[in-house]
Amino acid sequence: MTGTNQGRLAGKIALVTGAARGQGRSHAVTLAEHGADVIVVDAVRPIRTVGYEMPTPDDLKGTVRAVEALGRQAVVIEADVRDDTLGPVVADAVRAMGGLDVVVANAGVLGAAKPSWELSRAEWDTVVDINLTGVWQTTKATVPHLIARGGGSIIAISSIAGLRGVPNVAQYCAAKHGVVGLVASLANEVAEHGIRVNTIHPTNVRTPMIDNPVSAKLFRPDLDGASLDDGVDTLRRINLLPVPWVESGDVSQAVLWLASDESRFVTGAAVPVDAGMLTKYTA
Repeated sequence: MTGTNQGRLAGKIALVTGAARGQGRSHAVTLAEHGADVIVVDAVRPIRTVGYEMPTPDDLKGTVRAVEALGRQAVVIEADVRDDTLGPVVADAVRAMGGLDVVVANAGVLGAAKPSWELSRAEWDTVVDINLTGVWQTTKATVPHLIARGGGSIIAISSIAGLRGVPNVAQYCAAKHGVVGLVASLANEVAEHGIRVNTIHPTNVRTPMIDNPVSAKLFRPDLDGASLDDGVDTLRRINLLPVPWVESGDVSQAVLWLASDESRFVTGAAVPVDAGMLTKYTA
């Protein structure tokens, strides 16, 4: 390992999926800022049933540069979390790094926005496979390495849509609810090995997943060619605190806490970073 940062995660090695941009990049960089070396994972290729642009290999290289600029080591995995090949390539990366302590299962897509009965099977499968099966594949690939390490922390990025229903994104809600169930089971399975497993549930986060014309239509269906900024008033009404969204860095602070020993007795928890959205009373 390189660097001299003696932060809250000094000596730790983390793996972050969906790390090329948005929340994933923020999580990777935040963990590096606090002393962790990072394995960064992303598919960096188009996905046919997702209507907005996916990250590129250059985006992933940007994350690596940001981690290395902090004096930390980064190892790149270009892989789709849906693929069975994830396990072997993760094993190679963990060997190269010398172990694994923290896993952030962040990779996810929003997909088509329409009533559930209008979804095609492909539109359903893409979101469920990435957002739920991808989390399972990530844990399947990493848990043995955490056991070998003598413990660790797994953090799955769910959503407020993993705790309540949201219209016109049923496939996303179903997958994010599924992540909560997966984590609850996994937390019971791995506690004896000193591994903690938790979910984080953000409200809307300003990342490319919602900051694009396709997703922005969710918040301003009345407006052709809507941008996310056109939906500010709608988004602000969703939350209890008077903000339309949170930033990736706000979620990363929760990731950092769950990755650190400061949360050493927290497992099986659903941690909201939601500006009060889940609590807000609506008549």
